[in-house]
Amino acid sequence: MSKDVVVVIGVGGMGQAIARRTGSGRHLLLADFNEATLHAAGDLLSGEGHHVTTRVVNISDRDSVWALAETAAGLGPVTHLAHTAGLSAAQASAEAILRVDLLGVALVLDAFTQVITPGGAAVVIASMAGHMVAGMPAEHERALATAPASDLSTLPFLTPDAVKDPGTAYTLAKRANVLRVQASAVAWGERGARVNSISPGVISTPMAQQELAGENGEQMRAMVGASAAKRLGTPDDIAAAASFLLSSQAGFITGTDLLVDGGVIAALRTLTPVA
Repeated sequence: MSKDVVVVIGVGGMGQAIARRTGSGRHLLLADFNEATLHAAGDLLSGEGHHVTTRVVNISDRDSVWALAETAAGLGPVTHLAHTAGLSAAQASAEAILRVDLLGVALVLDAFTQVITPGGAAVVIASMAGHMVAGMPAEHERALATAPASDLSTLPFLTPDAVKDPGTAYTLAKRANVLRVQASAVAWGERGARVNSISPGVISTPMAQQELAGENGEQMRAMVGASAAKRLGTPDDIAAAASFLLSSQAGFITGTDLLVDGGVIAALRTLTPVA
């Protein structure tokens, strides 16, 4: 009898923590663009007793993503999906961020809608940055939520001429993730499955450490200091939230976003003067 399949896309700190939390007794399919990182994570989790298969994937390429979905379905019933892969503003150009963080999520949602089993669930890692978008026109939000994945790069407000700054690209992409998940919940529901997003705050991963060391580091530390938790988050904080949303305990929760930010957004909204 085939084991239930847990697909984790992106095997950094959060991806590995989610894999550990949800993979016991199931078949873990780990996917990442970086082959060396992928194999290292696969070896580590296999050594801890997990049943692991690894696949290289380019989430900005439709054929690569659909091939991953087909591989997952071939391993057994796909009951869990966690999409954690992405680029930060300190790592890449605006164009690359929109391609990976925005288009990649749209492609993953489209592909895994076709293979998720009834009763299954998915989480997409967005970011608290998506909650910092102000004044986006309703028609832009509608397009981010519902435009075919193949059309996203041609939306006038997402062209290279319109979005040149990596920070702006990251914020737009993460807002799009939340909107895309919300819009996808209906199609997932037709399969008897659920999909939600998680918006982490500043989580202590190599990606975040790179951001903290960059030009926005001081601002990020100030936000953490103003928050209720007054600390960086850990990959385990995100894994705990993902585990809940992927479980039957969250059976009435779909199409929503969970802020796991230690209260940063709450503090910003409370402490920022209203004009």
